[in-house]
Amino acid sequence: MNASRRRTLALGLSLAVAGVGSLAPSVGVAQGAYPSKPITIVVAYPAGGDTDALARMFAEKLQERLKQPVLVDNKPGASGVIGSAYVSKAPADGYTLLLAPNTFAIAQYVLKTAGSSSYDVLGGFTPIIEADTLPMFLVASAASPYKSVKDVVEASKKGDLSYASPGSGSPMHVLGEMTNKATGAKVVHVPYRGVAPAINDVLGGQVPLTYITLGPVAPHLPGGKLRLLAVASDQRSPLAPDVPTFAEQGYKGLDVEGWHGLFAPKGTPAEVVALLNRHMNEIIKLPDVQPRMNTWGAIPTGGTPEALQKNVAQTYQRFGSLIKEFAITAD
Repeated sequence: MNASRRRTLALGLSLAVAGVGSLAPSVGVAQGAYPSKPITIVVAYPAGGDTDALARMFAEKLQERLKQPVLVDNKPGASGVIGSAYVSKAPADGYTLLLAPNTFAIAQYVLKTAGSSSYDVLGGFTPIIEADTLPMFLVASAASPYKSVKDVVEASKKGDLSYASPGSGSPMHVLGEMTNKATGAKVVHVPYRGVAPAINDVLGGQVPLTYITLGPVAPHLPGGKLRLLAVASDQRSPLAPDVPTFAEQGYKGLDVEGWHGLFAPKGTPAEVVALLNRHMNEIIKLPDVQPRMNTWGAIPTGGTPEALQKNVAQTYQRFGSLIKEFAITAD
């Protein structure tokens, strides 16, 4: 190779190296530019419920911080399975998220879904944050004579007694059956298609009892239309400190809480997860956010993605065993 050609080759190589070096920062900028387009939070339930309300509040706050539109897309059906499965198959780029209650972890036990309509609870998503916990209560109609769990247990042994739930396989249904087992009561389950119709029939006196989170019944407590008999937690709820736990009334092991988690499709970049987790942890501590969450019966939680993943696994395992034990299936 002559000297002239060697000089030409060396110059070409030096330009190529320089070109790679000049490209590296631009690639880094592109990868770190999230978000560069609108983000969608999928809610696998109809508009108007507590999950939808929370999603819209979080969307509003995230939009202010991320400087991109954050939209809520309701994809209801099959106890949340349709919307959850949709997100599990979405691109893992941080632009499609799922806000889901703990029903997310147990719905497929009840529906026995498979194939394209299903999703992998434990391995099909990237957890971002547990947003809240929601204590569950045993609630009685004011038209009923029941003022304690003992009243309900004794009445159930003397005649027909029933309780409403938002649907078969819901955490409320599972809690009802757990209570029957723990107390020896014989209260018959009456499933409804959602929270609103269940509450309406309890208000109307058609069904005397329900197991439910606080948000949907809170407006009916001050006027005395509904009565809180017990909270299914290991300690009293700060949202209703005058209401005793089941354990305080002599019935142990009835500790069942709801929760909401924010998820992304499996494989979402770690830096995107970290960004969303940081913003969400800050959002749920805002002074105007906590009271709104309390209104819906939710207590802000926060924490790491790993904490949410652990909670999902515990919910999946615990409720799976209970659903099998009580032979709970879809309506």
